[in-house]
Amino acid sequence: MTLVSADILSEARALIPGGVNSATRNIGNPTGFRSSNGAIITDLEGRDYIDYHAAFGAILLGHNDERVNGAVADTFGTIDLIGLGVSELEVETARLVADLIPSVEMSITTMSGTESTFQAVRLSRAVTGRKFMVKFQGCFHGWHDAVARNVASTPERAYGRDPLSAGILDDAIDSTLIAEFNDLASVEELFAKYPDQIAGVILEPVPHNVGALMPEREFLQGLRDLTTREGAILIFDEVITGFRHAPGGYQELVGITPDLTTYGKSMGNGFSVAGMGGRADLMSRFSSAGGDVVLAGTFNGNPASMAAAIATMRAISDPEIGFHEHVTRLGDRMRAGLTEITERHSIPAIVSGLGSVFVTYFMDGPVRGYRDLLRNNDTAYAMFHRRMTDEGFMMYPMTLKRNHISGAHTEEHIDRTLEAADRVLGGMAHEGVFG
Repeated sequence: MTLVSADILSEARALIPGGVNSATRNIGNPTGFRSSNGAIITDLEGRDYIDYHAAFGAILLGHNDERVNGAVADTFGTIDLIGLGVSELEVETARLVADLIPSVEMSITTMSGTESTFQAVRLSRAVTGRKFMVKFQGCFHGWHDAVARNVASTPERAYGRDPLSAGILDDAIDSTLIAEFNDLASVEELFAKYPDQIAGVILEPVPHNVGALMPEREFLQGLRDLTTREGAILIFDEVITGFRHAPGGYQELVGITPDLTTYGKSMGNGFSVAGMGGRADLMSRFSSAGGDVVLAGTFNGNPASMAAAIATMRAISDPEIGFHEHVTRLGDRMRAGLTEITERHSIPAIVSGLGSVFVTYFMDGPVRGYRDLLRNNDTAYAMFHRRMTDEGFMMYPMTLKRNHISGAHTEEHIDRTLEAADRVLGGMAHEGVFG
């Protein structure tokens, strides 16, 4: 660490709790960054990294994409935050969302995925008049009280009472019930235990907050049928899968339509923008339409965020650009390469992912739900990511975290990454890390 970096870190810790504005940014070296462009980020020491962290997936097209930056710049000197009425940019954003996402008839904008899931949960409880929500062990839906529990739980806390934070009221924690992903029976048991009391079911259709648990279509269709039969709301949290896996999110690929969808993360390619949408009869319960569910937020629909969202959505849905074909081809190349490497070094591993997302679990299969992930070699996982970062490939060194390929990545980037992974994994195998 240089003197400049040490000074910045020291000052940050004096002014910001822990020196970072989100706890998961505190990962050790590198401690800070100076610039970003395309697929490359540069730390305070001037060292470059091929970036697969991608701001937890918020970077979709690549860092500082000219199309997005140009659209945002066009708002400068023309329109800024007014706080009354509606702008043409807000209408165009809502039109594009409705055109792209199958479940969306009407939508609202927010500034973060957490706000979007908050609105979806509150709306579900309002329209059903019921108390309980169902979420799945391993899924993350933001930091608000209703869903801040049971994400990357340790074995002794998984499926039990595992809140993410102190300061949450007991009733808020206990009003959210926990089921197992890809296990419809575990959800049916909760509906049987709490008849006519469950307002909704919220899930990541692909639980990317624990890597990439791939859903079984029968499970998702079962949730659709069950919630319809029971009068509950089905919410797809596509904050990560939305726009990244298809213009209309994972629901476009699987052909199953939820009642409400939350989205964000990559919607503005790094600019603060997210949203929530769904059936018009549900969305009309918001106070903005004369309903009884409050809708507020000074920065909702601000021009810079809307311009970024419009530019991003247009880029990823333009067939001439072929964004999803590009990142899926690179993702397939990465997953196939990692599979070949782990097999050649006799490493127990499962390479999972979809499209632009890849993850390597260090364990034998199968992997259907979070219970299976309890067998993952967390030490090896973190070591692999840490050593890859040291090699110049930014991968988040915390267990069960996914990696992302952006539109700015190339085949050369993938091949260089695989060459480094071969060295790192070969060295770990030689050291006996995998037993």
